[in-house]
Amino acid sequence: MARSMFRTCIIAACISLVPLAASAQEVVHAMVGTVSSIDAIAKTIVLKTDDGSTSFFKEMKDPKTPIDFDKNIRTDATAADEFHKSGERAIVYYYGYGNSLTAVALRSLGPGPFTKVTGTVANLDKPEHSLLVKGQSGLIKSFKITSDTIAETSSGAAEGLHFNPGKGDQVRVNATMVNGVLTAVFINTLVAN
Repeated sequence: MARSMFRTCIIAACISLVPLAASAQEVVHAMVGTVSSIDAIAKTIVLKTDDGSTSFFKEMKDPKTPIDFDKNIRTDATAADEFHKSGERAIVYYYGYGNSLTAVALRSLGPGPFTKVTGTVANLDKPEHSLLVKGQSGLIKSFKITSDTIAETSSGAAEGLHFNPGKGDQVRVNATMVNGVLTAVFINTLVAN
């Protein structure tokens, strides 16, 4: 009986550790801007963001680091150590906070031109894949959302078709014309002050 009780305790202890192991993954977030420099020797990337700030990233050294990174998003990205397009507008996929950011991958956004709008969500029409954003000027702009749209949410980077903001949420949208339609390439949810 004591042996059976001991086994049960060991199994229960092992099962209780599973959520801890699963939560040890780094959540991958996304940031958009212009890659201002890449240092292949120091393995760092510098990104100038739309608000004029600069973010410094070190490249991910250990490819076995457990990360929570959507596989569809990952497929369309280039590993950080293989991205060499300084001066390019790109999305950086990273984990970490503050001054300790680690770049996992990047996705080039191409030559543009880009439209940038900061405002509040006026409407999200999921069946039509469209997002209406009321800009700071009061003007409402419509953006097409596709599977290529990336959204930065509080729980990390997500495909645009899975983006589900509420009416009145603050967002910053980067978009470009695709087949004559203003299409969001990156949406960042903003935290209200």
